[in-house]
Amino acid sequence: MADAQVSRNRRKTRQGIVVSNKMELTVVVKVERRVQHPLYGKVVIRTEKFKAHDLLNCDEGDRVEIMETRPLSKDKRWRVTQILEKVK
Repeated sequence: MADAQVSRNRRKTRQGIVVSNKMELTVVVKVERRVQHPLYGKVVIRTEKFKAHDLLNCDEGDRVEIMETRPLSKDKRWRVTQILEKVK
């Protein structure tokens, strides 16, 4: 049992904003990260979109935490673990 819990703790987690909830049980989450440009040194925002399994009924604009999981469909590899902030 302890080994299963340790491996679950090593799963990747990200925080992002829900940009679409038009599918059944699926949301699209936009994750932004700030990286420094390798040559010029300016901080640049890189965005990536993930499809995540949603059992918590998220709305567009919600800030959520997603966790990596086994493949659930062709594109879905993440699931929503908690809603951090509801849209107003």
